[in-house]
Amino acid sequence: MSFRLLLPAALLAASTQALAAGTLVYGAPGEPVTLDPGNASDSPSLQVQTQLYDRLVNFKPGTSTPAPGLALSWSANPAATVWTFKLRPGVKFHDGTAFDADAVVFNVNRWWDPKAPTGFRTQGKTFEIWSDLLGGYRGDAGSVLKSVAKVDALTVRFVLNKPFTAFPDVLGTDYFGVASPAAVKKGGASYGTPASFPVGTGPYSFVSWKTGDRVVLKANPGYWGSKSSVDSFVMRFIKDPAARLNELRAGTIDFASGLSPDDARSIKADPRLRLVLPPAFNVGLLNLNTRNKALSDPRVRQAISLAVNKKELVSAFYGDLGTSDASLLPQALGWANSKKVPADYPHDPAKAKALLVAAGYGNGLTLELWYPPISRSYFPTPKPVAEGIAADLSSVGIKVTLKTEDWAVYLKDRNRAPGFDLYLYGWSGDYGDPDNFYSAFYGDGGSDDSGYNPGQIQSLLVQGRGAVGQAAKAKVYAQLHELTYAANVRLPIVHGVAPAAARTYVKNWITGPLGVLENVNLIRLEGKK
Repeated sequence: MSFRLLLPAALLAASTQALAAGTLVYGAPGEPVTLDPGNASDSPSLQVQTQLYDRLVNFKPGTSTPAPGLALSWSANPAATVWTFKLRPGVKFHDGTAFDADAVVFNVNRWWDPKAPTGFRTQGKTFEIWSDLLGGYRGDAGSVLKSVAKVDALTVRFVLNKPFTAFPDVLGTDYFGVASPAAVKKGGASYGTPASFPVGTGPYSFVSWKTGDRVVLKANPGYWGSKSSVDSFVMRFIKDPAARLNELRAGTIDFASGLSPDDARSIKADPRLRLVLPPAFNVGLLNLNTRNKALSDPRVRQAISLAVNKKELVSAFYGDLGTSDASLLPQALGWANSKKVPADYPHDPAKAKALLVAAGYGNGLTLELWYPPISRSYFPTPKPVAEGIAADLSSVGIKVTLKTEDWAVYLKDRNRAPGFDLYLYGWSGDYGDPDNFYSAFYGDGGSDDSGYNPGQIQSLLVQGRGAVGQAAKAKVYAQLHELTYAANVRLPIVHGVAPAAARTYVKNWITGPLGVLENVNLIRLEGKK
């Protein structure tokens, strides 16, 4: 018999009530892969990391507008190749050590320099998101960063190889939280795992990580910004959207995201709940691996694009909470699309069959299609979407075997040779610039899963990062839109609104284009029993 069952009933009730009064509980769509900043790009990891770590740059709540974070201010030379950041004084890490310029340089070197001893790359860490967003690592021809240096205790200077007008925005993304150098050195290669406590300067500090169950955090009483009004924040891992909604209705969690679009109407009708519809600042993609012999043929890729009825998929699984178009970019960044690209992908099974015959696959083709085991904002229910794609491909003679695996393994295997033939994956925007989407999937590191990395696209990415003003950027990204549309390597399926919901006593939950857990410390519990 557990100790809990031996407690007197009155004492148990009192202890449960006391816990509930000071605890905020979130139903998370998945479990973190790592809590080591810069070493993850998946939402379950970032949702926890953003509570523990601050970045140099913040974004105004509910927007993609940069605001001071650990840096009070930043400035650039006219060419946007030298950036100087003035740091916030008096900030302490959760372990009591001081945040300063040395800490910033230490963290950046871990992400950027493959030879940094505290990067632990020989023990499995990759920091691939740095390469995806910033063109490569130290010594790489495409690297945006040339050097980083301490000017004084509260000033850091970055020198870039190429102009990049959105550089502060990149440093403000959830990936690049600043960790305690002392904690990293102490944890070694285990830092960021359940075996080694992660330490940042954020609004919450780490308490525990129970694998397969939950992460528990506590409010940071010495936080420099808006302090949390709750004592602790619990993030429970509940992969199934229906299970998350059931727990929300039962009151065992306080809020949840990544729910099924089908449930939006019933959530809205429930007087105990409040429906939250974050903006669709994302894209869900069907990704094709050109290392596969058949998929290296542009005719086969085009046939797959013509076979998949994208609009019908969105209508069936998203209703009015999803849109389908021929762009990698969400509607908010539509100004960067080319007018030469059709608004929608055509659906033409007959032409698809003809292309397969021309490519030598008239007797059929067999491929594997992988789908995520957890909900994403763009794929709240991935398996049915994968089944719909498989049915469309089957109708033109492409036999598809559906597969999935553990989320952490899925993320690694997609980039590990030979990779997946076809797989569902996407992107939720980190900042309000088209580069964030294009570099993530066509940058040097972003192409590891597809084997598609033409020099013309790399050149345009460099031009886009250096372009000043929306008009100049639009000219560059319109060309990227045309090239990537014709390549049929990343097929946009949906820009989706994944419903979120909260109990009515959860107040001031601010969602925006950059995520649903960016401002948890601002949430208040009013009347939770």
